[in-house]
Amino acid sequence: MPYLLGVDLGTSGTKTVLFNMDGSVAASNTIEYPLYQPHNGWAEQDPLDWYHAACGTMKAVMAKAGAKPSDVKGIGISGQMHGLVMLDKAGNVLRKSIIWCDQRTAKECAEITEKVGAKRMIEITANPALTGFTASKIMWVKNNEPEVYAKCAHILLPKDYVRYMLTGEFATEVSDASGMQLLDVPHRCWSDEVLDKLGIDKSLLANVYESPEITGKLTKQAAELTGIAEGTPVVGGAGDNAAAAVGTGTVVDGRAFTTIGTSGVVFAHTSKLSIDPRGRVHTFCCAVPGAWHVMGVTQAAGLSLKWFRDNFCKEEIETAGGMGKDPYYLMDKQAERIPIGSDRLLYLPYLMGERTPHLDPDCRGVFFGLSAMHTKQHLLRAVMEGVTFSQRDSVEVLREMGVTINDMLACGGGGSSPLWRQMLADTFNCPVKTVVSKEGPALGVAILAGVGTGVFGSVEEGCDALIRTNPVQEPVKENVPQYEKYYELYRKLYPALKDSYKELAKL
Repeated sequence: MPYLLGVDLGTSGTKTVLFNMDGSVAASNTIEYPLYQPHNGWAEQDPLDWYHAACGTMKAVMAKAGAKPSDVKGIGISGQMHGLVMLDKAGNVLRKSIIWCDQRTAKECAEITEKVGAKRMIEITANPALTGFTASKIMWVKNNEPEVYAKCAHILLPKDYVRYMLTGEFATEVSDASGMQLLDVPHRCWSDEVLDKLGIDKSLLANVYESPEITGKLTKQAAELTGIAEGTPVVGGAGDNAAAAVGTGTVVDGRAFTTIGTSGVVFAHTSKLSIDPRGRVHTFCCAVPGAWHVMGVTQAAGLSLKWFRDNFCKEEIETAGGMGKDPYYLMDKQAERIPIGSDRLLYLPYLMGERTPHLDPDCRGVFFGLSAMHTKQHLLRAVMEGVTFSQRDSVEVLREMGVTINDMLACGGGGSSPLWRQMLADTFNCPVKTVVSKEGPALGVAILAGVGTGVFGSVEEGCDALIRTNPVQEPVKENVPQYEKYYELYRKLYPALKDSYKELAKL
């Protein structure tokens, strides 16, 4: 029986899904791994953890489905974006990967802006120099770990390191490469101008492909570790959000999605290049050849809820385990008992700094309005509402840019919560729906694998064939003005705290 396989390399873990040719799930498996934070604002992971998780999950889904090694027709990889993987000449990892939510590179961003020019940086890479992006991480290693940089022979993104280990090929694709700030986004190729001005050797970078193109084939060693046949094609795949766009059918103008994963994203497709000159949202090449997407990012969306769960919900975790339920299900039920606005309690979800719309690596999380009457359940609902308000910030920027949004989908872990979806519908004041498949990025890159191997004639054709949506969740009319009042207050808090955040960062 033929299958398509999607690997979703996330921050918390790697999830691999084996899909039947109609898009239904044949088998799924997830392996988690740690996040290292040696200093406040730093975030690192071990690339070998990703590879071992990818191989382990692939082996597991093949066994669960009873699939033959030759049954997999193509493999796509989705990955957390912006992470820096540095290899020596022998292909060995030189240091832990500095990942997307790391905020150590403010000085390097200033250096990049000075060398390239703020306006020119946006013209070429479609974004201002940002702490989360890869270029500033490269410059940080160059400035602070020169002995590591001197040994560096290859620079890869997280999913592209896994690709290298599976195929032996140094390759990337346009959607993920757009987040490095070394790609000429309008022309979909490496920027010689940026590389020259930053003193980064172009030979360190991988070859750039379009997302559905075949980039390599499974090696004999990888075949033994994964249970998949040697020579199985691996396509370019996509950065996590571009992959989620394909997995939700957000591949034509007018469609958008909101995702609440570790980070949160509001993402809109555009067939015409659209760049915010103020740099509040990010423009990248998307997984559809010749098209782009615009997205706003909340650094700590689902991460905020995971932080709350891990630190304050031990009882819920234990109870859920005994019931065979997800702890987030019980947390949802508790939050439902609290009224809109959490009895005048607001949460700013800036645990890891923020990108949209503030571009501030120094801001941090805040509970505002805390009183003795508030309970753990109030704080829980406030976290969910605060993340929703941060997503609304992104929607407002897209609306200012004239980006049309007719269709809004919800995906990611948060999108599976009826309560959170209703918050989105009420706060955005627009209908929100979900796709039948819960596999988002994994399905997206499986569709790309289908395009690359000739199963589908185009990305759009693959989406039309495999993606179906659930009934729409409409906004509740009386809820809309209630959320609006709290959102307007929420918007005032960051400007009031901005200078204090800078002072705190210096202490």
